[in-house]
Amino acid sequence: MTGALTIRPGPEGWRLDPAPALPVEALMLGRSPEAAAELLPRIFNLCPVAQATAVRLALDLPLPAGSDLSAEVAREHRLKLGLLWPKLLGLPAHDLPGLPAAAALEDWVRRHPLFATLLRLFPAGGATADLPAVSPDTAMTASACDNSPAARRQDHPLLVAAGGLWGKGPLWRALGRLVDLSLPLPAPIRLEDATAVVPAARGSYAVRARTEGGLVRAFARTTPTDHLLAPGGVLARSLATLPADAGNLAPLVVAILDPCVPVRFAEVAHA
Repeated sequence: MTGALTIRPGPEGWRLDPAPALPVEALMLGRSPEAAAELLPRIFNLCPVAQATAVRLALDLPLPAGSDLSAEVAREHRLKLGLLWPKLLGLPAHDLPGLPAAAALEDWVRRHPLFATLLRLFPAGGATADLPAVSPDTAMTASACDNSPAARRQDHPLLVAAGGLWGKGPLWRALGRLVDLSLPLPAPIRLEDATAVVPAARGSYAVRARTEGGLVRAFARTTPTDHLLAPGGVLARSLATLPADAGNLAPLVVAILDPCVPVRFAEVAHA
């Protein structure tokens, strides 16, 4: 997706107005596989290694030489957890802590400023969204599912404990990035229908392509942001479960959910 997402508060809740998506398929059709694979990461410059890996895997091309998908994901997680999110909360940059045992989670959260602040701002049930994790079967469909690093690691004991204590809100999602950082990244896969599913910093990219006569004849792409912004998806549910007096926290919720498009909050129109 590209263009700005506009979020509008209103008497019936938050309204999400995504910008029209770029006509990606039209841009790819008629090109050679190599030309299409070179073009896609230039159009969408976030997570370039994940983007290039997905399109090349779908087109059955050699994967990008000298690229390191795990390093790209780890760099994004460290940037968010150690610098950008603390800055949003008025906290200093910090080194990332090691993971605690699940039994020690509550005390550990209270001792680490980023996580303690998220717990204070979003107590149990606030800004939560409990949806099925994306799977290879749902990766290409822009429907309401959870395509995030936390969902990727949802069975980890730490995230099971955090979800039970506080729900799947901003704290759970921040912990999910830390858990994801501590474990080997799942390998990209190519399904029988030529759909490539590739892990990335925000979730997983899916690309499906078909070639004929040496040219791309069909192309489709689904991103973590497509799932995030789906009707009834994680963003809509997270905003819907914000307490009525906590609307000022909506930009922070969006920052934690991390859509790969610019976001604009529209002011309430008064008669």
